[in-house]
Amino acid sequence: MTMTNWKMWMWGGIPVLLLITIVTVISQVGTGVKEQQAAPIEVINFQKITLVDEGFKVSVLNSGPEEVTIAQVIVDNAFWNADFSPSATLDRFEKTTISIPYPWVEGDPHEIKLITSNGLIFSGGVDAAMKTPVPSVNRVMQYALIGFYVGIVPVSLGLLWYPLLRRFTVKGMQAVLAFTVGLLLFLVIDTFEEGLELGREAPAVFQGPGLVWFGAILSFLFLLAIDQAGTSKKREKKNVAFKIAGGIGLHNLGEGLAIGAAFAAGEAALGTFLIIGFTLHNVTEGVGIAAPLLNTQPKWNVFVYLALIAGAPAIVGTWIGGFILNDTLAALFFGIGAGAILQVIYVICKMIAQESSRIQLPTVSWLNFSGVLIGIIAMYATALLVNF
Repeated sequence: MTMTNWKMWMWGGIPVLLLITIVTVISQVGTGVKEQQAAPIEVINFQKITLVDEGFKVSVLNSGPEEVTIAQVIVDNAFWNADFSPSATLDRFEKTTISIPYPWVEGDPHEIKLITSNGLIFSGGVDAAMKTPVPSVNRVMQYALIGFYVGIVPVSLGLLWYPLLRRFTVKGMQAVLAFTVGLLLFLVIDTFEEGLELGREAPAVFQGPGLVWFGAILSFLFLLAIDQAGTSKKREKKNVAFKIAGGIGLHNLGEGLAIGAAFAAGEAALGTFLIIGFTLHNVTEGVGIAAPLLNTQPKWNVFVYLALIAGAPAIVGTWIGGFILNDTLAALFFGIGAGAILQVIYVICKMIAQESSRIQLPTVSWLNFSGVLIGIIAMYATALLVNF
């Protein structure tokens, strides 16, 4: 190592060492302020409530800055015995499972309260009690079939319109691309809303809403960086189709989460309602995926791959929602999906602008504007089938 490199590392390392020293001193010695804390800072998050024949199994997380001890358990306003695994005392970011031998009643709501040794109360519960489904081959296959109906089938049906779309004029193809932008604009807003909702339900320490925004920004920039590599015009349009399928796939992952969570919570009627609604809602997505390929002649297997990329995540989402839903990770995935959709919108808009310039037509013509508007209206109208 030369003298210049040695000095560079020294001047780069000294501030880091000093920072570590200062943080260590503050954490060990304190700030010098001796006043007693007005109230304990304790945070307990209910992560999952599982209903079994023996009662409740409640998984909780200590996301606060201090150690927490759960002193008492209340179920439906009555104190109840409970076993803790591994312990009733939790360090920061430590989890425990509380087994409560309570005779819950199917269909009835139940509320569980945890009282800490400092007297703070944290609540969780179930709206309608039903035995929690356990993973089994039969249940896994049932959820996979649901995801197949919701994701792969409607996207494939939408792709079947490809031969018809190829018969459109240049202006008509531009309008179809604009229609795709309308679809994606609705999806990106919907994805952000669902991600932020899940982020707010996640433990505050993990900053769920922030994860949505960071995931969106980083995925947008990541895909934009990939786009900087030069590709042929034909290859570029094929890549755009796969990007649309990928972005829609991440969105369909979220739809699967909603359906799986509904069935896991015992809301079978809601789950069935969501299946029908999402199936109708997702047919238009196939049109958007096919739009960039109208001037190309892809092989049949390309459409198979596109249908799987866009639709199969609904199967994975149903599994996750039905068995292991995690609000924090779900919020991050929604953010990544929103960023991917935004990047696709950018690429398609650029394609429309370039093609309009080539054929000497306005980029935002009345036909293109109508395409965007119809795309939004189509998604909004079908979304009414799953929103309540």
